Amino acid sequence: CSSLAIGTTSGYRLFSLSSVEQLDQVHESNEIPDVYIVERLFSSSLVVVVSHAKPQQMNVYHFKKGTEICNYSYSSNILSIRLNRQRLVVCLEESIYIHNIKDMKLLKTILDMPPNTTGLCALSINHANSYLAYPGSATSGEIALYDGNTLKMACTIPAHDGPLAALAFSSTGSKLASASEKGTVIRVFSIPGGQKLYEFRRGMKRYVNISSLVFSMDSQFLCASSNTETVHIFKLEHLTDSRPEEPPTWSGYMGKMFQAATNYLPAQVSGMMNQDRAFATVRLNISGQRNICALSTIQKLPRLLVTTSDGHLYIYNLDPQDGGECVLIKKHSLLGSGKMEENKENDLRPPLPQSYAATVARQSTVPSTSTMPGYSEDGGALRGEVIPEHEFATGPVCLDDENEFPPVSI
Repeated sequence: CSSLAIGTTSGYRLFSLSSVEQLDQVHESNEIPDVYIVERLFSSSLVVVVSHAKPQQMNVYHFKKGTEICNYSYSSNILSIRLNRQRLVVCLEESIYIHNIKDMKLLKTILDMPPNTTGLCALSINHANSYLAYPGSATSGEIALYDGNTLKMACTIPAHDGPLAALAFSSTGSKLASASEKGTVIRVFSIPGGQKLYEFRRGMKRYVNISSLVFSMDSQFLCASSNTETVHIFKLEHLTDSRPEEPPTWSGYMGKMFQAATNYLPAQVSGMMNQDRAFATVRLNISGQRNICALSTIQKLPRLLVTTSDGHLYIYNLDPQDGGECVLIKKHSLLGSGKMEENKENDLRPPLPQSYAATVARQSTVPSTSTMPGYSEDGGALRGEVIPEHEFATGPVCLDDENEFPPVSI
């Protein structure tokens, strides 16, 4: 969540998300028009682009050098692309292609899939757990879980009654969140076992189309956005943990009563009791537009970012302790020319002093193994990060220099 990629009728753009007040454009390309897929590999210079002009062709670029690494053509239109440091996954309507990202060789083709008209699939960003999830049925909410490292099917998860609409892995690949086309219930499963861990109710009044489902990097929060004006953030708390120091409260007492009651009630009723309402919410000033959300730490504070299909980025403060309504602090336009011009009218709030969030901002832990300096040309949230040596895919030639990952043959 340290950068943002957008496809436009004239090409694509990459932005850094290291600051609330300033949105830096890292790169802009007008070589290929009508870009509808653009995926950047973390903060490296590798970017994968698909255009409406050639919807069956994937182009892989080194945008800093301005060179094309390779391109592949497929039998039908490309619907989505996912990548981590080991795998590049191309999803068509009835097949999925898995490439080795260090040399782009095709490792596996998954055929005989049920029709997947939206190209729904998710790939763990943690390449040590390169699990791939995609719909296992066109009529029910079955999830097919595939191991991208061993290239074998791991399991199937009966997640929902209706067809799937959204899938998302946690940063470690140990949890998988899902939502159906009804969009009323969101479930979280353990990976690779597929046991249900959490169940959240987004709402009962109306069916919605959930367009974005994303975990925070520490897996403590899960965000869901849809074609409505409301964005929901759920907190993944272990409700069954024993807390002897916890002072007795009415809500705590009732919670224990409900927990005990679930042992005696029918599964449908007890399931309803275990569903938690949203921990925090956002009400957008637009409705009916597709949007994508991210939960990120920017300038040491937890933020919710919402990008809408009309070309705007909204940044909200998230209170990780008390939740509630998130406060909008900045709005950026993504469709200006060149570097982003800051408008005074976009300054929706003065800069906030260090607050509650500063004390709970979590520092990313770095394994104390043999390390190499991380490459992050945009100075994003990964600035100064040390990338463990085992994070690199082995290969003959690096993308840019010895410090950039992953090595890819040119």
